[in-house]
Amino acid sequence: MRPLRLRPALITLSSAALLATATATPPAAASPAPARASVALDWYDTTAETIAAAGAPTQVTNSRTWAISWLAAARAARQVPAGIDRGDRGDFQDAALASAVHHSLTALAPGRTEQLDTALRQTLETIPDGPAEDQGVAAGEQQARLALASREGDGLDPESVNAPFPVPQPAPGVWQPTPPSNAPATQYGNRLARPFALEQANQFRLGPPPALDSARYRSELAEVRTYGAKDSTRRTTRQTETATFWLGSSLTLYTEPLRVALARSSASSAQQAELVALFHIALVDTQIATSDTKYAYLRWRPVTAIRTGEIAPDPAWTPLHDTPAHPDYPSGHNTYSGAAEAVLTALVGPRTAPFDLTSPTAPGVTRTYTSWHRLTIENVDARVYSGIHTRSADEAGVRLGTDVARYVLRHAEQLFGTG
Repeated sequence: MRPLRLRPALITLSSAALLATATATPPAAASPAPARASVALDWYDTTAETIAAAGAPTQVTNSRTWAISWLAAARAARQVPAGIDRGDRGDFQDAALASAVHHSLTALAPGRTEQLDTALRQTLETIPDGPAEDQGVAAGEQQARLALASREGDGLDPESVNAPFPVPQPAPGVWQPTPPSNAPATQYGNRLARPFALEQANQFRLGPPPALDSARYRSELAEVRTYGAKDSTRRTTRQTETATFWLGSSLTLYTEPLRVALARSSASSAQQAELVALFHIALVDTQIATSDTKYAYLRWRPVTAIRTGEIAPDPAWTPLHDTPAHPDYPSGHNTYSGAAEAVLTALVGPRTAPFDLTSPTAPGVTRTYTSWHRLTIENVDARVYSGIHTRSADEAGVRLGTDVARYVLRHAEQLFGTG
């Protein structure tokens, strides 16, 4: 897909800027001023550290924290007051970004206020005192207050996310609690939450999963039975590594790829804030849409189908990894991957220079990537090799995440409007 340009390109300078850079002659006696560190990258790392230290137990709640903080930053940084000199706009944007993220995070993670205050003070020490800094700080605080107020009661707190869901009566194809814990269903409340951009949770609801008696479903279940079993003799070492590498939280696993895109950007602070905001807004709305489809169809998990189904039931079959406590269709990991790939491809292009990625669930393993699509491909395979999803659930997840992300991108200007 051709990179989407919402505003001037996020990664490359305009041709006019490149020409000006190439032809400008600096004064002979002037010493070049040291470049200021990327404020966007500093506050990206601060946000990640804050959530790692004080985050919620539910992934979507932490995605919400990212989305609110960086939406406020994007809104604040893009509205440069008329009285700010052109040369001081960068100072305004940096101050606005830092102030917005700081104010949002102190409200959402008050236990980290001391560390966040220190981070803001360090940022402001690098920005010259004056109207640009003062107005930037004020704009950031204002937009943070507005963003926080607009999201009050949105149903994305942990208690609401895991609202009780009654176990349905057992029937072929119908979700039941899965071993070993047989825990109650989780994330049901996501489908009741208020999205950032979507009009309603079921806006992109997928069509039904393959019928139980279809050749496709039989083939896919056989694939999981063979390659996803804990004691599989067909799954290769590389395939096992793939399953384990992508086992953990998608939010955690995609923090570094987004950071790579941000670190390699030569765009303004305002545009960098937009990249981070759109990424996480798309991910929140994707998680809402995912739960809507999951609980609309209530498709049973492979472990239930293999142990109790009509196709050569095997009561002792055990997946490589424990099955999460919610329905199979679609795969949440893959809706996340589809949305993440769509945003990164649209805003920074489909490929990048090689970057390394590690995983907390696969200590000592480092993988190298040059495209966002490769992450998606591995996620699709990983959930099959883990024994916890059918391939159609994975592929449908990618489609759903892509659809939601593209909708968010099309409505970016409405999201960034300051009212």
